[in-house]
Amino acid sequence: MTTVILQLICPDRPGLVSQLSGWIASNNGNIRHADHHTDEGAGLFLSRLEWDLAGFNLSRLSIKEEIVQLANSFGGKAQVNFSDEFPRVAIFVSKQSHCLLDLLWRVNTQEMNMTVPLIVSNHTELQKICEGFDVYYKCVPVNKDDKLISEKIILKTISEYKIDLIVLAKYMQILSNDFLKSSPPIINIHHSFLPAFKGSKPYHRAWERGVKLIGATAHYVTENLDEGPIIDQTIAHVTHRDEVSDLIRKGRDTERIALARALRFHLRRQVMVYQGRTAILA
Repeated sequence: MTTVILQLICPDRPGLVSQLSGWIASNNGNIRHADHHTDEGAGLFLSRLEWDLAGFNLSRLSIKEEIVQLANSFGGKAQVNFSDEFPRVAIFVSKQSHCLLDLLWRVNTQEMNMTVPLIVSNHTELQKICEGFDVYYKCVPVNKDDKLISEKIILKTISEYKIDLIVLAKYMQILSNDFLKSSPPIINIHHSFLPAFKGSKPYHRAWERGVKLIGATAHYVTENLDEGPIIDQTIAHVTHRDEVSDLIRKGRDTERIALARALRFHLRRQVMVYQGRTAILA
């Protein structure tokens, strides 16, 4: 059954929950899920409400129009989505296949509410894998001398495919600020427990420091490398007996889990981004 999903961020004040639920009830809405959070330090109220579309008195367009007016009256911002809308997602990869295979399998088994019409890579190694899933594979080689040209080709391709979201599933390239300004939202998986070990070869640096925990971090991409709002993190225990290869092996499991979970949160419209961080509402 299709549901309406409302995400609202506004200055905190008494009576907001009552006003929101009252508006839904006044239009014959049956609430399925309601989760709210008040950030006292920021003085902000965050809300995620989900209710049945069937039997609701307003059309989809009217819902969005009235929610904008309601959010404006609260001095905040809101987004409205519908559970039967499946975003078109492009997955970016280089040579490592573990995150790509995991996501394609989850889509193929209808575990993820999205479609994947496009894979973008700077190498050809994973093309046959994608052909097996009947997904178009666009190889755009990248080198430091023509990187901007490569990015223009990629932006043109994702526009042609009407992509709503990009997932960097071990795409080992740093995207330029110009690219980020023109692209849809991007989720990246980084192979460390951020903010520790930013940048390249985090498992090697973690091994050198003798850490007892390693992790993976799924986050939104911003202009500041590896500093975007964190969506999900996972960890794995390591010991003094583990070599770098063991950390990498264990890390792959954490990467798959963190990326899949973060993507699910995003697709279910559970992520609320504010002031450089996130709240995950049920």
